[in-house]
Amino acid sequence: MQDRTLFYIVVAIITLSVLASYTLSTYVTLHFDYSQFHFFIRQLISGLLAILVIWLIGVKLPPQYAHRFGLGLFVVSFILMISMVVMPSSLVTAVGGAKRWIKLPGFSLAPVEFFKIGFIYFLAWSFTRKFKSFKKEQLKRELILILPYVILFGVAVLSIAIFQNDIGQVVVLGITLSFMLLFAGRSLKLFFLLIGAAIATFVLFVSISENRIARIKMWWASAQKIILSYLPPSWAQELKLDNAKESYQIINSLHAIHHGGIFGQGLGDGVIKLGFLSDVHTDFVLAGLTEELGFVGIFFIAALYILLIHRIFKIANATEDMTTYLFSVGVASLIGFSLLINSFGISSLIPIKGLAVPFLSYGGSSMLANAVGIGLVLLLSKRTLR
Repeated sequence: MQDRTLFYIVVAIITLSVLASYTLSTYVTLHFDYSQFHFFIRQLISGLLAILVIWLIGVKLPPQYAHRFGLGLFVVSFILMISMVVMPSSLVTAVGGAKRWIKLPGFSLAPVEFFKIGFIYFLAWSFTRKFKSFKKEQLKRELILILPYVILFGVAVLSIAIFQNDIGQVVVLGITLSFMLLFAGRSLKLFFLLIGAAIATFVLFVSISENRIARIKMWWASAQKIILSYLPPSWAQELKLDNAKESYQIINSLHAIHHGGIFGQGLGDGVIKLGFLSDVHTDFVLAGLTEELGFVGIFFIAALYILLIHRIFKIANATEDMTTYLFSVGVASLIGFSLLINSFGISSLIPIKGLAVPFLSYGGSSMLANAVGIGLVLLLSKRTLR
Protein backbone atom coordinates (compact mmCIF):
# COMPACT_ATOMS: atom_id res chain seq x y z
CA MET A 1 0.00 0.00 0.00
CA GLN A 2 1.45 3.36 -1.07
CA ASP A 3 0.12 5.33 1.92
CA ARG A 4 -0.63 3.33 5.06
CA THR A 5 -1.20 6.53 7.05
CA LEU A 6 -4.16 7.45 4.84
CA PHE A 7 -5.62 3.99 5.38
CA TYR A 8 -5.22 4.17 9.17
CA ILE A 9 -6.81 7.64 9.34
CA VAL A 10 -9.88 6.37 7.48
CA VAL A 11 -10.07 3.34 9.81
CA ALA A 12 -9.96 5.70 12.83
CA ILE A 13 -12.85 7.80 11.48
CA ILE A 14 -14.87 4.68 10.66
CA THR A 15 -14.31 3.42 14.21
CA LEU A 16 -15.69 6.71 15.56
CA SER A 17 -18.66 6.35 13.22
CA VAL A 18 -19.51 2.89 14.56
CA LEU A 19 -19.35 4.18 18.15
CA ALA A 20 -21.48 7.21 17.23
CA SER A 21 -24.12 5.00 15.58
CA TYR A 22 -24.56 3.29 18.95
CA THR A 23 -24.38 6.18 21.39
CA LEU A 24 -26.38 8.71 19.32
CA SER A 25 -29.26 6.48 18.18
CA THR A 26 -30.86 5.98 21.62
CA TYR A 27 -34.16 7.76 20.92
CA VAL A 28 -34.66 6.22 17.46
CA THR A 29 -34.13 2.68 18.75
CA LEU A 30 -36.63 3.26 21.59
CA HIS A 31 -39.16 5.06 19.40
CA PHE A 32 -39.25 2.33 16.75
CA ASP A 33 -38.70 -0.49 19.25
CA TYR A 34 -35.44 -1.59 17.63
CA SER A 35 -32.75 -3.56 19.39
CA GLN A 36 -30.24 -1.25 21.12
CA PHE A 37 -27.59 -2.62 18.74
CA HIS A 38 -29.72 -2.15 15.58
CA PHE A 39 -27.75 0.78 14.12
CA PHE A 40 -24.46 -0.30 15.70
CA ILE A 41 -24.46 -3.69 13.96
CA ARG A 42 -25.42 -2.22 10.59
CA GLN A 43 -22.79 0.50 10.77
CA LEU A 44 -20.20 -2.02 11.97
CA ILE A 45 -20.92 -4.19 8.93
CA SER A 46 -20.74 -1.14 6.63
CA GLY A 47 -17.48 -0.04 8.26
CA LEU A 48 -15.86 -3.47 7.93
CA LEU A 49 -17.00 -3.69 4.30
CA ALA A 50 -15.60 -0.19 3.64
CA ILE A 51 -12.21 -1.15 5.08
CA LEU A 52 -12.26 -4.34 2.98
CA VAL A 53 -13.17 -2.34 -0.14
CA ILE A 54 -10.26 0.06 0.41
CA TRP A 55 -7.88 -2.88 0.88
CA LEU A 56 -9.16 -4.84 -2.14
CA ILE A 57 -9.08 -1.85 -4.49
CA GLY A 58 -6.02 -0.09 -3.10
CA VAL A 59 -3.85 -3.14 -2.50
CA LYS A 60 -5.08 -6.17 -4.40
CA LEU A 61 -6.40 -4.68 -7.65
CA PRO A 62 -3.68 -4.28 -10.30
CA PRO A 63 -3.16 -0.63 -11.41
CA GLN A 64 -4.03 -1.44 -15.02
CA TYR A 65 -7.64 -2.08 -13.98
CA ALA A 66 -8.07 1.36 -12.43
CA HIS A 67 -9.38 2.94 -15.65
CA ARG A 68 -11.95 0.21 -16.32
CA PHE A 69 -13.11 0.30 -12.72
CA GLY A 70 -13.39 4.09 -12.58
CA LEU A 71 -15.27 4.48 -15.86
CA GLY A 72 -17.42 1.43 -15.11
CA LEU A 73 -18.43 2.95 -11.79
CA PHE A 74 -19.36 6.20 -13.55
CA VAL A 75 -21.47 4.54 -16.27
CA VAL A 76 -23.28 2.03 -14.02
CA SER A 77 -24.07 4.54 -11.25
CA PHE A 78 -25.22 7.14 -13.80
CA ILE A 79 -27.59 4.65 -15.44
CA LEU A 80 -28.96 3.55 -12.06
CA MET A 81 -29.44 7.13 -10.92
CA ILE A 82 -31.33 8.11 -14.07
CA SER A 83 -33.39 4.90 -14.22
CA MET A 84 -34.68 5.38 -10.65
CA VAL A 85 -37.11 7.95 -12.06
CA VAL A 86 -39.08 5.24 -13.86
CA MET A 87 -38.53 2.36 -11.41
CA PRO A 88 -41.65 1.08 -9.61
CA SER A 89 -42.12 1.90 -5.94
CA SER A 90 -41.50 -1.76 -5.09
CA LEU A 91 -37.85 -1.26 -6.12
CA VAL A 92 -37.25 2.31 -5.00
CA THR A 93 -37.57 3.90 -1.57
CA ALA A 94 -39.19 7.33 -1.81
CA VAL A 95 -39.05 10.10 0.80
CA GLY A 96 -41.41 13.01 0.25
CA GLY A 97 -41.91 11.92 -3.35
CA ALA A 98 -38.15 11.89 -4.03
CA LYS A 99 -36.66 8.57 -5.13
CA ARG A 100 -33.18 8.22 -3.62
CA TRP A 101 -32.61 4.56 -2.72
CA ILE A 102 -32.88 1.30 -4.64
CA LYS A 103 -34.23 -1.52 -2.49
CA LEU A 104 -31.98 -4.56 -2.36
CA PRO A 105 -32.21 -7.66 -0.12
CA GLY A 106 -31.21 -6.53 3.37
CA PHE A 107 -30.24 -2.96 2.51
CA SER A 108 -30.89 0.06 0.28
CA LEU A 109 -28.45 1.54 -2.24
CA ALA A 110 -28.11 5.27 -3.01
CA PRO A 111 -26.63 5.46 -6.55
CA VAL A 112 -25.87 9.19 -6.23
CA GLU A 113 -23.16 8.44 -3.65
CA PHE A 114 -21.31 6.19 -6.09
CA PHE A 115 -22.03 8.52 -9.00
CA LYS A 116 -20.07 11.30 -7.27
CA ILE A 117 -16.93 9.12 -7.19
CA GLY A 118 -17.45 7.87 -10.75
CA PHE A 119 -18.10 11.41 -11.98
CA ILE A 120 -14.85 12.62 -10.42
CA TYR A 121 -12.91 9.82 -12.10
CA PHE A 122 -14.52 10.57 -15.45
CA LEU A 123 -13.64 14.26 -15.11
CA ALA A 124 -10.03 13.46 -14.12
CA TRP A 125 -9.57 11.12 -17.08
CA SER A 126 -11.35 13.35 -19.58
CA PHE A 127 -9.61 16.56 -18.44
CA THR A 128 -6.24 14.82 -18.85
CA ARG A 129 -7.07 13.98 -22.47
CA LYS A 130 -8.76 17.26 -23.38
CA PHE A 131 -6.46 19.74 -21.60
CA LYS A 132 -3.13 18.15 -22.48
CA SER A 133 -1.39 21.42 -23.23
CA PHE A 134 -2.73 23.19 -20.09
CA LYS A 135 -2.10 26.49 -21.86
CA LYS A 136 -4.14 29.56 -21.06
CA GLU A 137 -7.09 30.16 -23.35
CA GLN A 138 -9.49 33.02 -23.90
CA LEU A 139 -12.61 32.74 -21.74
CA LYS A 140 -14.80 32.12 -24.78
CA ARG A 141 -12.55 29.27 -25.89
CA GLU A 142 -12.57 27.79 -22.39
CA LEU A 143 -16.36 27.89 -22.28
CA ILE A 144 -16.49 25.97 -25.55
CA LEU A 145 -14.02 23.41 -24.17
CA ILE A 146 -16.04 22.72 -21.03
CA LEU A 147 -19.49 22.83 -22.68
CA PRO A 148 -19.83 19.00 -22.85
CA TYR A 149 -19.08 18.76 -19.11
CA VAL A 150 -21.61 21.48 -18.33
CA ILE A 151 -24.27 19.57 -20.30
CA LEU A 152 -23.42 16.31 -18.50
CA PHE A 153 -23.50 18.11 -15.16
CA GLY A 154 -26.86 19.62 -16.12
CA VAL A 155 -28.32 16.14 -16.69
CA ALA A 156 -27.01 15.09 -13.28
CA VAL A 157 -28.51 18.22 -11.72
CA LEU A 158 -31.94 17.40 -13.16
CA SER A 159 -31.78 13.90 -11.71
CA ILE A 160 -30.40 14.86 -8.28
CA ALA A 161 -32.00 18.23 -7.59
CA ILE A 162 -35.42 17.69 -9.18
CA PHE A 163 -36.20 13.97 -9.15
CA GLN A 164 -34.31 13.23 -5.92
CA ASN A 165 -34.92 16.66 -4.34
CA ASP A 166 -31.33 16.76 -3.06
CA ILE A 167 -29.81 20.16 -3.81
CA GLY A 168 -26.99 19.64 -1.30
CA GLN A 169 -25.37 16.96 -3.47
CA VAL A 170 -25.55 19.30 -6.47
CA VAL A 171 -23.77 22.06 -4.54
CA VAL A 172 -20.92 19.73 -3.57
CA LEU A 173 -20.57 18.33 -7.09
CA GLY A 174 -20.64 21.81 -8.62
CA ILE A 175 -17.90 23.11 -6.31
CA THR A 176 -15.81 19.98 -6.92
CA LEU A 177 -16.16 20.36 -10.70
CA SER A 178 -15.08 24.01 -10.50
CA PHE A 179 -12.00 23.21 -8.39
CA MET A 180 -10.98 20.31 -10.64
CA LEU A 181 -11.13 22.63 -13.65
CA LEU A 182 -8.95 25.12 -11.80
CA PHE A 183 -6.37 22.43 -10.94
CA ALA A 184 -6.54 21.23 -14.55
CA GLY A 185 -5.09 24.55 -15.65
CA ARG A 186 -8.23 26.52 -16.46
CA SER A 187 -8.33 30.25 -15.68
CA LEU A 188 -9.53 32.00 -12.53
CA LYS A 189 -12.04 33.88 -14.69
CA LEU A 190 -13.67 30.59 -15.64
CA PHE A 191 -13.53 29.40 -12.04
CA PHE A 192 -15.35 32.45 -10.67
CA LEU A 193 -17.81 32.37 -13.57
CA LEU A 194 -18.72 28.77 -12.69
CA ILE A 195 -19.02 29.60 -8.99
CA GLY A 196 -21.33 32.49 -9.93
CA ALA A 197 -23.38 30.18 -12.13
CA ALA A 198 -23.58 27.66 -9.29
CA ILE A 199 -24.89 30.35 -6.92
CA ALA A 200 -27.45 31.47 -9.50
CA THR A 201 -28.57 27.86 -10.02
CA PHE A 202 -28.88 27.39 -6.26
CA VAL A 203 -31.04 30.51 -5.98
CA LEU A 204 -33.21 29.28 -8.86
CA PHE A 205 -33.85 25.87 -7.30
CA VAL A 206 -34.61 27.49 -3.96
CA SER A 207 -37.01 30.02 -5.48
CA ILE A 208 -39.13 27.36 -7.23
CA SER A 209 -39.62 25.28 -4.08
CA GLU A 210 -41.86 26.50 -1.24
CA ASN A 211 -40.29 23.96 1.07
CA ARG A 212 -36.77 25.26 0.39
CA ILE A 213 -37.92 28.88 0.80
CA ALA A 214 -39.43 27.97 4.17
CA ARG A 215 -36.17 26.31 5.25
CA ILE A 216 -34.18 29.39 4.21
CA LYS A 217 -36.54 31.62 6.22
CA MET A 218 -36.24 29.39 9.29
CA TRP A 219 -32.45 29.45 9.00
CA TRP A 220 -32.45 33.24 8.63
CA ALA A 221 -34.76 33.60 11.63
CA SER A 222 -32.20 31.70 13.70
CA ALA A 223 -29.11 33.41 12.31
CA GLN A 224 -30.25 36.99 11.64
CA LYS A 225 -29.62 38.36 15.15
CA ILE A 226 -25.89 37.64 14.98
CA ILE A 227 -25.43 38.50 11.30
CA LEU A 228 -27.41 41.76 11.38
CA SER A 229 -25.46 42.99 14.41
CA TYR A 230 -22.45 43.47 12.11
CA LEU A 231 -24.37 45.50 9.50
CA PRO A 232 -25.33 49.20 9.49
CA PRO A 233 -28.69 49.78 11.26
CA SER A 234 -30.43 50.84 8.04
CA TRP A 235 -29.38 47.63 6.28
CA ALA A 236 -30.24 45.51 9.30
CA GLN A 237 -33.75 46.96 9.44
CA GLU A 238 -34.37 46.13 5.77
CA LEU A 239 -33.07 42.56 6.13
CA LYS A 240 -34.74 41.78 9.44
CA LEU A 241 -37.45 39.12 9.23
CA ASP A 242 -40.13 39.63 11.89
CA ASN A 243 -42.30 36.87 13.36
CA ALA A 244 -40.41 34.17 11.47
CA LYS A 245 -40.40 30.64 12.85
CA GLU A 246 -36.93 29.52 13.88
CA SER A 247 -35.57 26.13 12.84
CA TYR A 248 -36.13 23.59 15.58
CA GLN A 249 -33.20 21.55 14.28
CA ILE A 250 -30.76 24.47 14.26
CA ILE A 251 -31.75 25.64 17.75
CA ASN A 252 -31.21 22.20 19.27
CA SER A 253 -28.03 21.66 17.28
CA LEU A 254 -26.61 24.87 18.74
CA HIS A 255 -27.76 23.79 22.21
CA ALA A 256 -25.90 20.50 21.78
CA ILE A 257 -22.71 22.29 20.73
CA HIS A 258 -22.98 24.74 23.64
CA HIS A 259 -23.77 21.96 26.13
CA GLY A 260 -20.63 20.08 25.13
CA GLY A 261 -18.29 22.74 26.49
CA ILE A 262 -14.57 21.98 26.53
CA PHE A 263 -14.52 18.31 27.50
CA GLY A 264 -18.08 17.21 26.71
CA GLN A 265 -20.70 15.39 28.78
CA GLY A 266 -19.05 12.02 28.20
CA LEU A 267 -19.57 9.39 25.51
CA GLY A 268 -23.15 8.17 25.81
CA ASP A 269 -24.19 10.90 28.27
CA GLY A 270 -25.55 13.49 25.83
CA VAL A 271 -29.19 14.54 26.23
CA ILE A 272 -29.95 16.32 22.93
CA LYS A 273 -30.24 12.91 21.23
CA LEU A 274 -33.19 11.97 23.51
CA GLY A 275 -35.87 13.19 21.11
CA PHE A 276 -34.78 16.85 20.98
CA LEU A 277 -32.81 16.56 17.74
CA SER A 278 -33.67 14.10 14.98
CA ASP A 279 -31.09 12.50 12.69
CA VAL A 280 -28.40 12.89 15.36
CA HIS A 281 -26.51 9.82 14.12
CA THR A 282 -26.80 10.91 10.46
CA ASP A 283 -26.96 14.57 9.39
CA PHE A 284 -26.26 15.98 12.90
CA VAL A 285 -23.58 13.52 13.97
CA LEU A 286 -21.09 16.36 14.53
CA ALA A 287 -23.48 18.17 16.86
CA GLY A 288 -24.16 14.99 18.83
CA LEU A 289 -20.46 14.16 19.15
CA THR A 290 -19.64 17.74 20.15
CA GLU A 291 -22.08 17.49 23.06
CA GLU A 292 -20.60 14.21 24.24
CA LEU A 293 -16.90 14.80 23.45
CA GLY A 294 -16.73 18.59 23.71
CA PHE A 295 -14.35 20.97 21.98
CA VAL A 296 -11.42 18.64 22.61
CA GLY A 297 -13.19 15.73 20.92
CA ILE A 298 -14.40 17.70 17.91
CA PHE A 299 -10.93 19.22 17.54
CA PHE A 300 -9.51 15.67 17.36
CA ILE A 301 -12.09 14.72 14.71
CA ALA A 302 -11.31 17.88 12.70
CA ALA A 303 -7.59 17.04 12.94
CA LEU A 304 -8.26 13.57 11.50
CA TYR A 305 -10.04 15.09 8.50
CA ILE A 306 -7.30 17.66 7.97
CA LEU A 307 -4.72 14.86 8.00
CA LEU A 308 -6.91 12.79 5.66
CA ILE A 309 -7.17 15.58 3.09
CA HIS A 310 -3.47 16.40 3.52
CA ARG A 311 -2.48 12.79 2.75
CA ILE A 312 -4.64 12.75 -0.39
CA PHE A 313 -3.12 16.02 -1.61
CA LYS A 314 0.31 14.60 -0.83
CA ILE A 315 -0.42 11.69 -3.16
CA ALA A 316 -1.62 14.15 -5.80
CA ASN A 317 1.56 16.19 -5.48
CA ALA A 318 3.80 13.12 -5.66
CA THR A 319 2.52 11.69 -8.94
CA GLU A 320 3.43 12.46 -12.53
CA ASP A 321 0.18 10.97 -13.80
CA MET A 322 -2.33 13.77 -14.40
CA THR A 323 -5.39 11.54 -14.02
CA THR A 324 -4.17 10.44 -10.58
CA TYR A 325 -3.45 14.07 -9.69
CA LEU A 326 -6.88 15.35 -10.70
CA PHE A 327 -8.79 12.41 -9.23
CA SER A 328 -7.00 12.83 -5.89
CA VAL A 329 -7.80 16.55 -5.90
CA GLY A 330 -11.43 15.74 -6.70
CA VAL A 331 -11.81 13.19 -3.89
CA ALA A 332 -10.13 15.53 -1.39
CA SER A 333 -12.45 18.35 -2.51
CA LEU A 334 -15.53 16.14 -2.23
CA ILE A 335 -14.66 15.04 1.30
CA GLY A 336 -13.57 18.51 2.40
CA PHE A 337 -16.57 20.43 1.08
CA SER A 338 -19.05 17.82 2.35
CA LEU A 339 -17.53 18.20 5.81
CA LEU A 340 -17.54 22.01 5.64
CA ILE A 341 -21.12 22.30 4.39
CA ASN A 342 -22.36 19.94 7.09
CA SER A 343 -20.32 21.76 9.78
CA PHE A 344 -21.55 25.19 8.68
CA GLY A 345 -25.13 23.90 8.55
CA ILE A 346 -25.27 22.47 12.08
CA SER A 347 -23.66 25.65 13.46
CA SER A 348 -26.21 27.90 11.66
CA LEU A 349 -23.64 29.60 9.42
CA ILE A 350 -25.50 28.39 6.32
CA PRO A 351 -28.87 26.64 5.76
CA ILE A 352 -28.87 22.93 6.58
CA LYS A 353 -28.27 20.78 3.49
CA GLY A 354 -28.68 17.27 4.88
CA LEU A 355 -25.28 16.12 3.64
CA ALA A 356 -23.58 13.16 5.27
CA VAL A 357 -20.19 13.65 6.91
CA PRO A 358 -17.87 11.32 4.91
CA PHE A 359 -17.08 8.11 6.84
CA LEU A 360 -18.70 9.48 10.02
CA SER A 361 -22.45 9.78 9.42
CA TYR A 362 -24.59 6.65 9.64
CA GLY A 363 -25.29 5.15 6.21
CA GLY A 364 -23.88 2.28 4.19
CA SER A 365 -24.00 3.81 0.71
CA SER A 366 -22.06 6.92 1.69
CA MET A 367 -19.52 4.87 3.65
CA LEU A 368 -18.89 2.39 0.82
CA ALA A 369 -18.82 5.03 -1.92
CA ASN A 370 -16.20 7.08 -0.07
CA ALA A 371 -14.26 3.86 0.55
CA VAL A 372 -14.24 3.25 -3.21
CA GLY A 373 -12.88 6.80 -3.67
CA ILE A 374 -10.04 6.26 -1.18
CA GLY A 375 -9.32 2.82 -2.65
CA LEU A 376 -9.02 4.32 -6.14
CA VAL A 377 -6.70 7.06 -4.85
CA LEU A 378 -4.42 4.36 -3.39
CA LEU A 379 -4.69 2.25 -6.53
CA LEU A 380 -3.83 5.13 -8.84
CA SER A 381 -0.95 6.14 -6.56
CA LYS A 382 0.82 2.91 -7.58
CA ARG A 383 1.59 4.60 -10.88
CA THR A 384 4.85 6.44 -11.53
CA LEU A 385 5.69 8.79 -8.66
CA ARG A 386 7.78 11.92 -8.81
